[in-house]
Amino acid sequence: MGYMIAIGVVALVAVVLILWVVGIYNKLVTLRQRFKNAFAQIDVQLKRRYDLIPNLVEVAKKYMAHERETLEAVIAARNSAASAAQAAAANPDSAKAMQNLIGAEGALGGAMLRFNAVAEQYPDLKANQNMMQLSEELTSTENKVAFARQAFNDAVMVYNTQREMFPSNIVAGMFNFAEAQLFEIEVPEQREAPKVKF
Repeated sequence: MGYMIAIGVVALVAVVLILWVVGIYNKLVTLRQRFKNAFAQIDVQLKRRYDLIPNLVEVAKKYMAHERETLEAVIAARNSAASAAQAAAANPDSAKAMQNLIGAEGALGGAMLRFNAVAEQYPDLKANQNMMQLSEELTSTENKVAFARQAFNDAVMVYNTQREMFPSNIVAGMFNFAEAQLFEIEVPEQREAPKVKF
């Protein structure tokens, strides 16, 4: 009789332990999916921005004929950022993909700052209706990217905190829940959305 009670207690402890591990595992999966969804929202806005930039450059070409190098740098940076964003969208929990995106976005931000500085020297370009409309759309999109990035970073922080807390860290280690990378622009002057004023 005592033997049966001991087996029952061991079985009950095993069931409770299994349910505990399953509960933590499911919580980590839910949090990982939440930050992946948050990155999908960033991706939508980044794609919109990447679509606007060539139009902006095309309008500027008519006025900035002697600024070919600047225009080409913007397009090259845009293409690099779009490629990095596509890789990050395919695997938002990859720290390397996020680092590549952060670097590419920093380069694009720098190219856009140079573009805007050069564009200021062309009053006819600043007065162009298409340029003003594209600039307004780009500024609006930059704001949406910033809000989406904040939501993503919040979701990553919650996931990483849960992943590192005891006893979740044990389950996270057993099932290879890797640390997620925040989407932060590291260069202080590039933390602001490019100001587009025409």
